[in-house]
Amino acid sequence: MNYFKHESAYIDDNVEIGEGTKIWHFTHIQSGAKIGKFCVLGQNVNIGNNVVIGNYVKIQNNVSVYEGVTLEDYVFCGPSMVFTNIINPRSKYPQKGSDYYVKTLVKYGATLGANCTIVCGITIGKFAFVGAGAVVTKDVPDYGLVVGNPAKLIGWMSEAGERLIFDDNGIAFCKKSNKKYQLKNGIVTEIEI
Repeated sequence: MNYFKHESAYIDDNVEIGEGTKIWHFTHIQSGAKIGKFCVLGQNVNIGNNVVIGNYVKIQNNVSVYEGVTLEDYVFCGPSMVFTNIINPRSKYPQKGSDYYVKTLVKYGATLGANCTIVCGITIGKFAFVGAGAVVTKDVPDYGLVVGNPAKLIGWMSEAGERLIFDDNGIAFCKKSNKKYQLKNGIVTEIEI
């Protein structure tokens, strides 16, 4: 075993876990899940069947990643944030099984703040930043900063998580990452310095 598992964690059969990953107290990894290298899964995390998680992902305490959710490399899931995987759940009319689950993709380097909710069927763009408590009901663009209920785009974030302030030419510079960005037609891209 080339990863750490706390004695209280439970890992089902048919699970792949990458080297250097740490799985903490009372966490459950369900069958078919694939977890990359050097991830950290905090206390009371549940990883659903067939979930795919990239490398260097950090999932804070009390998060359930349900089947149908994919987390790319370097995603950060804040404490007690919520994923869903069914659009119209009803207890009386159960919708169980992967045929019913609506897929959600969280792209490379995105941050999902504490207590936010990600409604299924959307894509969170690379390096996007979802503020604490936000309720995300539609796609978030790359580098987008969204807050509120429902979440609204209020700005842009760098790869390093710094707020981007664009000049009159649509150019912004992040001192923390030493990278330059361009905002054009509502799309942010990294550009060469």
